[in-house]
Amino acid sequence: MEKGHFALTYRNLKPGEFIAFGTYPQSVDGKELAIKWRVLQNSGSELFVLSEYILDCKRYHGKSADLKWRDCMEITWHDCDLREWLNDEFYNAAFNATEKQFIKTTHCTDNGEGCPDTEDKVFLLSVAETNDLSEIHGKELRRAVGTDFAKTKKPDGCSLYVYDKTNKDNYIIRDGEEMGCSWWWLRTQGNKPSRAFFAGTGCSIRSYGNNNIDGYGVRPALNINLP
Repeated sequence: MEKGHFALTYRNLKPGEFIAFGTYPQSVDGKELAIKWRVLQNSGSELFVLSEYILDCKRYHGKSADLKWRDCMEITWHDCDLREWLNDEFYNAAFNATEKQFIKTTHCTDNGEGCPDTEDKVFLLSVAETNDLSEIHGKELRRAVGTDFAKTKKPDGCSLYVYDKTNKDNYIIRDGEEMGCSWWWLRTQGNKPSRAFFAGTGCSIRSYGNNNIDGYGVRPALNINLP
């Protein structure tokens, strides 16, 4: 897509509307489909977008299937495996060379007390961003379901946890169907250096996710330049 056409297509999008941009496996058999992004903000020169669905399941840090939930270690967003994966494997799998031209490098703050700022092509929302955006979009922004691909068991032992308890407030109704929501990581370090914040039940934001938990999901975010 040439730059002029791209800008013309997306410049008038309003917060809460959706775009298709890039592709990623979304079915059990790994079939790639267009990624659906929710527009969070439109400055006129760039779009701030968040994946509408949880696209994958990854630990915040740690790659071994043998890791137990207590085996978490102190790590910052700057140095964690999930940041590396988003900006390397995911970035290269999801976007072609033309699409990459439109992805802005974003200066990410609010990574946790004492944690350095980062420069990322793809990132997770921070606690501050999630709170600010909830004022605009409502807390329902925090409630998400995963793709079938995200729920499949991966070689590293990760598979997306899906809520299946009795509290009906923790379910999402999509096309008349009741669907269990899932938890997803935020980039901000949690209440200990070995933990990270995540979006949990009842649209809550929790601070105590051991960073090697293998059941939390990934909702990538990025900024798209409108040339």
